[in-house]
Amino acid sequence: MTEPTGRRERKKAQTRQSLADAALELFLERGYDQVGVKDVADHADVSVTTLFKHFSGKEALVFDQDDELEAELVAAVRERPPGQSIPQALREHLLLKQTQLAVHATDPRFADFTRLVQETPALRDYAHRMWTRHEAALARAVAEAVGAPEDDVSCAALARFALEARSLILGHAEPRRAADEAFALLEHGWAASHPSN
Repeated sequence: MTEPTGRRERKKAQTRQSLADAALELFLERGYDQVGVKDVADHADVSVTTLFKHFSGKEALVFDQDDELEAELVAAVRERPPGQSIPQALREHLLLKQTQLAVHATDPRFADFTRLVQETPALRDYAHRMWTRHEAALARAVAEAVGAPEDDVSCAALARFALEARSLILGHAEPRRAADEAFALLEHGWAASHPSN
């Protein structure tokens, strides 16, 4: 009985990817505001109902790896090497993501995708909200790692400031230097309140 379940999951993943690919193709070709969800569903040869089973809305079609991003952030805290502080682990994670972005930047469609997001206010705002909504999960992971209550303010603050540092890092001419400086401040404050983490 495991084969049908595996097949069903593969089919769901394939449909989701087809929708994301169709959306990106149409958005790049016509512009984000000129394409509706029905256009995307038609292009992917599925119903609008099926589209909404996989994506919460039009903006979500552009950013189809949201759950993975959150899982990776939490894993950066939980799976950090012994002796590595939480701010150091988050810094390393953000720099790794920056490196991965640089690799994608060689794909001609990546530049088009980046331009689409930057030139479309709804997508730019959604991208920021998408990233920062991982704050609660990250704060819980930090609190768990240090044995603090789930609603610990210092854990929430570290999560918020680490996530906000990303835009500083990505927008800086020297991302590594920006990461070093931003996380040096976070490290100093974190070490003062949580010396062993």
